[in-house]
Amino acid sequence: MKKENRMNLSKKIVVTAAVGFFTSFSFAQSVQDGINFVDSQKYAKAKQNYTDLINQNPKEASNYFYLGNTYLTQFDPNFDLAQESFNKGLAADPKSNLNKLGLASVKLGKGDKSAVAEIQQIVKDSREKDAEVLFRAGEALTLFEKNSSPDLAIGFLNKAVERAGKAGVPANYYYALGDAYRIKKDPGNAMTAYDKAEAVAKNKASVYTRKGTLWIAAQQWQQAKTNIDKAIAVDPTYAPAYKALAGFNIKYQKNAEATQNLINYTKYADEDPYTQLEIAKLYFTNEDYANAKTTLDSVFDKVNDPIKHKLRAYILYGEGKYAEAQQSISTFLSQADKSRVQASDEGLQGLIAAGLAKDEKDAAKKAQLEATVQQKIAIAKNAKDETLKWDEELAKIKGGLVGITADAGGTSPEIDALKAKVAANAQDTDALYKLAQAYQDIKNWNGAILTWQKMIALLPTWEPAYYSQGYAYQQAGSQELASAAYQKYIDTLMAKPAADQEANKETMSYAYFAIAFIAKDSDKEKAKANIAKSLALNPTYADALALQKALGQ
Repeated sequence: MKKENRMNLSKKIVVTAAVGFFTSFSFAQSVQDGINFVDSQKYAKAKQNYTDLINQNPKEASNYFYLGNTYLTQFDPNFDLAQESFNKGLAADPKSNLNKLGLASVKLGKGDKSAVAEIQQIVKDSREKDAEVLFRAGEALTLFEKNSSPDLAIGFLNKAVERAGKAGVPANYYYALGDAYRIKKDPGNAMTAYDKAEAVAKNKASVYTRKGTLWIAAQQWQQAKTNIDKAIAVDPTYAPAYKALAGFNIKYQKNAEATQNLINYTKYADEDPYTQLEIAKLYFTNEDYANAKTTLDSVFDKVNDPIKHKLRAYILYGEGKYAEAQQSISTFLSQADKSRVQASDEGLQGLIAAGLAKDEKDAAKKAQLEATVQQKIAIAKNAKDETLKWDEELAKIKGGLVGITADAGGTSPEIDALKAKVAANAQDTDALYKLAQAYQDIKNWNGAILTWQKMIALLPTWEPAYYSQGYAYQQAGSQELASAAYQKYIDTLMAKPAADQEANKETMSYAYFAIAFIAKDSDKEKAKANIAKSLALNPTYADALALQKALGQ
């Protein structure tokens, strides 16, 4: 997840100051401890480490930089506390290039592109003699992806590597170089930089985790999993590896595994409130709203950052509590700096408006809310934001499916046994199929819908799952979603060989009929077109003939 996009898998999985080793006297071992803590995403310990250093030697300006930089590199940057620390560093030493870079980084993080020129000037003033200044300048230009300058960063980082060469290049110099290439969308050079880091890093888990997330970005799942597993094997306490593994499992919709990964991540990271906020976000992404809420509630009063209100808005939205979600997102927008408002925030407002419009009785207010829906969701989609699947979420709202669970619809001994099998192996498609059928047998339509969705995630080209999900949606009263599922069944089947289409033409005829039946009152032309397709496949289909007659054909 990059820092600018709250719900996506953050780039902070990989983009942090990393484990390295320093032979220069300019770095005391306690500074190295802080760097190690940041790399392990133990931000509270890092902050305490640097605070202790400052208390021991208040005149050492660089310690203020490392404390401030920790506030910048945590999951949600705290610009105010970072700036405060950098200013204290400059008070201790007005010539401190590191703290000057820190202040420029704050400006860049807030969207002020003039900071790029400031960073260049600071490097120029340093005469490029200090490898750490060169490194931190390059790092600053990669911290905030929307405001990054990867080419300039790569230039500074290569110079930092060259300058540090005689004393030994720290691993984090190579990590930052790899991160810059990633932003530039040059995975080959990024992997080369990580390979160089592997040669010098004391903690190989750091390298393997970065390689794993690079493979995830390239959608090379086997290589991704292999590297993440290697990271955990060499250091079972390395928290970022579990976060990366959670991201991997979330993509596969392996919710139970992802939850266990997040439990391990929580165990091995620390209780820094901002880390807990990130964990709550990941629980939300994993559709584990109970754990998301519990985690957020545990730190809500410990964090002053308005980001907490945004996260609460997402959780309340996930629970279908639209009015409360609206209050929370409004609080975030009123308190947050404008630079921190993302396209996803606009999209969320649109979804909340859709939820409010669904039950609004006043025609004028309803129309206003629906206009907001279209405007706000368009902003998110035009920005290619993927925090949520905007069209799917909108359809879920219209179908009354936001916040649904299988639990409320009842169970049976057969369902309980099959749920246990699925929990033991989330990729057991036979068990999933039988579970969906078992839910349908007792008319637990929400359970069936959710189970068919898991089947679709595992077998996206197996068209019967779409047809079955359409039927479950229809029985649950979610007509728009049912129509979309039936159409997906048709589209998936039409992409297969003619022999498959011929073998399934009767079922396809039923699907066309279902779409026509759903559209008959709202869109007669659509209904007529689909009933014609239904009868072309099955000319004696009595229900289709009756509907055709009712439509006046």
